[in-house]
Amino acid sequence: MSTTDARRIRELRELIEHHNYRYFVLDDPEVSDAEYDRLMRDLRALEERHPDLVTADSPTQRVGGAPVSAFATVEHAVPMLSLDNAFSTEDVTAFDRRVRERLGVADEVTYFAEPKLDGLAVSITYEEGRLVRAATRGDGERGEDITANVRTLRSVPLQLRGKRVPRRIELRGEVFMPVEGFQKLNAQLAAQEQKVFVNPRNAAAGALRQIDPRVTASRPLRMLFYGIGALEGTAAPEGQAALFAQLRDWGLPTSTLVKAVRGVAGCLAYYEDLQAQRPSLPFQIDGVVYKVDSLAAQLTLGFASRAPRWAIAHKFPAEEARTILKSVDFQVGRTGTLTPVARLEPVLVGGATVANATLHNMDEIARKDIRLGDTVIVRRAGDVIPEVVQVVREARRRGAKTITAPTRCPVCGSPVERIEGEAAIRCTGALKCQAQRHEALRHFAHRRAMNIEGLGDAVIEQLIARGLVQSPADLYALTPSQLQDLDRLGEKSAANLVAAIQGSRGATLARFLFALGIPEVGEATAAALAREFGTLDALRKASVERLQETPDIGPIVAEHIHGFFAAPANAKVLDALQKAVGPKEGVAARGALPLVGRTYVLTGTLPSLTRDEAKERLENLGAKVAGSVSKKTFAVIAGAEAGSKLDKARELGIDVLDEEQLLALLREHEG
Repeated sequence: MSTTDARRIRELRELIEHHNYRYFVLDDPEVSDAEYDRLMRDLRALEERHPDLVTADSPTQRVGGAPVSAFATVEHAVPMLSLDNAFSTEDVTAFDRRVRERLGVADEVTYFAEPKLDGLAVSITYEEGRLVRAATRGDGERGEDITANVRTLRSVPLQLRGKRVPRRIELRGEVFMPVEGFQKLNAQLAAQEQKVFVNPRNAAAGALRQIDPRVTASRPLRMLFYGIGALEGTAAPEGQAALFAQLRDWGLPTSTLVKAVRGVAGCLAYYEDLQAQRPSLPFQIDGVVYKVDSLAAQLTLGFASRAPRWAIAHKFPAEEARTILKSVDFQVGRTGTLTPVARLEPVLVGGATVANATLHNMDEIARKDIRLGDTVIVRRAGDVIPEVVQVVREARRRGAKTITAPTRCPVCGSPVERIEGEAAIRCTGALKCQAQRHEALRHFAHRRAMNIEGLGDAVIEQLIARGLVQSPADLYALTPSQLQDLDRLGEKSAANLVAAIQGSRGATLARFLFALGIPEVGEATAAALAREFGTLDALRKASVERLQETPDIGPIVAEHIHGFFAAPANAKVLDALQKAVGPKEGVAARGALPLVGRTYVLTGTLPSLTRDEAKERLENLGAKVAGSVSKKTFAVIAGAEAGSKLDKARELGIDVLDEEQLLALLREHEG
């Protein structure tokens, strides 16, 4: 091997990455596209002569490897949270007031304002400066592994620059398709008589989730970075402005439209400026984001439920258009809710062609007096499902027909019910309704329900299409030989899936009840029912009045639970499920559980228990597990890297337990 060739390969790689940095980060290219392509051709030719010198982080490896069979699941080191939304000046003012009150300051707060890109949130992990993993947001805690696809994006560096590169860092950003690239792609698809995309966001989503990374590589995707999740080996920047400067120093592209602003007035001025620029921007945005600039202030403010208290998204006004309502169909959701959907004369709204829109429910149809054949106003805002907002009364045609709700499910023919005090109408078929089947199985397999690993959407679709599964009870009769012929499942995968299904037998009654997908019954309500009744048989026989004796269950939720168990269509499936799963039954009396009346808070990482496992075991003993520390907290259970909750517990003089003490507590009461 020639040392000259090896040296030239290194030089070309460094030169190409330098030009990527100039183009994507500094927006100041030094060479033409033709010159850049020539450098790539020279590097590719040298690597073909010396395949032993090809490395994973070479620019030539961005073209994508062989297709993958499926996307693996990735757990985010730090959850990818969503943001609360603001739609008005009053909402922004209220957000600022809450921030100042929690910080205890009267002066204006410095915020860092950013455009809200209309793309897909992605998390990318670098170790020792090298890109090792990329994942979608997913449910916030777990996403899909799209590393092979993200590596094809030239705007994403395979190696971080600079001297202060962290040992490990999980970065957050947005993948999007520029408007010009979207238009060229659609023109190309149309010329090939293929289906075109309705908007750049859908095009980006389709490109990023391609099984074949080479398809992703052919699409004009870009990425901009805006945040950090996990960080090891270096100190976090002191604020958002410093963060963006650090991201650029590492060679990561960021938006050039960001700005530090003061108070509500600064936020609103930024919002007006971006809204004015919006039509001429090279990419789509659907609002702006305000973040408290100071990291110390962010830590003080903390989080509320699934969103940070120190940031908010200020959405642009919805875009509207006028069209004709041709007909109304009723779609059946996972819990049996029948949602009226308007079928419209196609119309362009907010950059996308809209042919369908939600009518929400029958009460809304009556309130707005919507009739078949009406001229209507359709609204679309960002990712929100298009909706019919009003009727153009002066354009109403004579003989416009009133919209009526079906009395039977349009899919399975079961009677439709409407519980007093609710707007929704529901199919009573539940466990036997084909429309509910896919979502019911998906929910049943969820990790917080029966936790059946490997039972994803693609497998569920095939099981239903081949008639192998009519209800969740049928899962427990599946054999490896039935599964191994399914797409993406071989002999080993089929055996693993059957093992996962069988391994879910004997789940706790609380998990089993949550897995059934009973309307209005989430994890907390399922746990309360399990504690109250102790056995599935007792719960199935309970009257509406008896159900209301359960803490936090009112008349509407009680009606849903009673109706679910009373429906004849569900009885046979429930009998089979009860026999197949054999849920672990508990003590049927609140007072008999040893930890009733105690509230615990979990913080940090426990060595041998996941937070979900610890929470479930505490709740099975009657305890309440809360998300924040207060004077009512009985004890805080702290693991590694415990944060502000531990500080608050010490401040209030609340007992703090480590995992060893927690396990001792559980052993004492679980028997």
